[in-house]
Amino acid sequence: MARPVAVQIDQPAKYQIPTTKYLRVTFKSAMTGDIVMKSFRALLLLAFLVGCFYYFTTHPPGKFLPAWVDRPAHVETTEAAAPPQFDSEEAENIAVYKKGLPSVVNITATAIAYDFFYGQVPQQGQGSGFVIDGEGRILTNFHVVEGARQVEVTTSDKKKYKAEIVGTDPNNDLAVIQIPVRTIPAAVLADSRGLVVGQKVFAIGNPFGLSGTMTRGIISSIRSVRGQRGFIDEAIQTDAAINPGNSGGPLLNSRGQVIGINSMIFTGGAEQSAGIGFAIPINTAKAVLDDLVSMGRVRRPSLGIQTLPIGAQVAEQLDFGPNSGLLVQQVDRGSPAERAGLKAGTERARLGFGTILIGGDLIVAIDGQEVQDSMEVAHVLQKHHAGDTVTLTIYRGRKKMDLKVVLGEAREAA
Repeated sequence: MARPVAVQIDQPAKYQIPTTKYLRVTFKSAMTGDIVMKSFRALLLLAFLVGCFYYFTTHPPGKFLPAWVDRPAHVETTEAAAPPQFDSEEAENIAVYKKGLPSVVNITATAIAYDFFYGQVPQQGQGSGFVIDGEGRILTNFHVVEGARQVEVTTSDKKKYKAEIVGTDPNNDLAVIQIPVRTIPAAVLADSRGLVVGQKVFAIGNPFGLSGTMTRGIISSIRSVRGQRGFIDEAIQTDAAINPGNSGGPLLNSRGQVIGINSMIFTGGAEQSAGIGFAIPINTAKAVLDDLVSMGRVRRPSLGIQTLPIGAQVAEQLDFGPNSGLLVQQVDRGSPAERAGLKAGTERARLGFGTILIGGDLIVAIDGQEVQDSMEVAHVLQKHHAGDTVTLTIYRGRKKMDLKVVLGEAREAA
């Protein structure tokens, strides 16, 4: 038998695959597989994260707890053996709050403002106040109700009443409003004379609309401060927190009696308390209450004069002797001072860079109290009403005299 013979057949050139081309195809296939594998792993990781997010957002925590954590049916806690006992300071705070709160009210005043796009639009402001008598009259700040078309009062028991403005005193930043209910207890008004720095005080009001809020502090100072329309004489400075919404609320002593009306705060640029607040002394309000209720305004007493404060050196040069005081520059025609015989200066003289009138009387005291400037005069007159008689102590040249003056009513600008 013949053995088969191996025959090598040469492949045509067109069927031969070059080695370099083969390697290139193999490399591309390997890269494609690697990309597919990386994409698959990324999809698995994304699916894992989505699953974790779904689990932890749909299952409450604590489902799988360590072995040492159990779930008893009742938790044993440590309870106080007896009701809490308040110390003397806490008891005082609680007593003041319970006594003062029922008379304190929240005041919402609605005014009309003009908007360029919408025309007249209502604007609301909030403040505080406190009931002063059994007729539903409430004392507050003038700036709380200034320009209000509608005033609403909310009492401490959350009842709301429409209020009417009875009287206003812009100079002292005071106002009286009234509600048609007589069952709200009235606050007890103290005497604000004799207050001392360091005395404890309490403020109750509605700061930022948070009704029934009490803060505590001390009297930091007694000083005259400039208000929105004038000076507040003997204002009570306190570090008790007073914020927007406290305006018009009571400042109380440790017996729960009203010694002042919270009025102003020093903010230092921020609309909140900086630890410096001011209250109008309650005696200032008591002095004008009758006028506010009966007339709706205050008959402010006046002498009808214009004066210039001078020192002892100038007084001596003008031949008044070693006295300082108020040199009378003008006496209004028909005024109480003119009727009492007070004389004004008639000759012009230079004082510094200006001129003054000399030859008139020098006022050194009113009712025995020395006066050196217009603030001290206002302090004395504030204790009087139109129609009261006061005694002016004057110098006419070197002659000392006393003049009786029946106070008139000041002509106040609207």
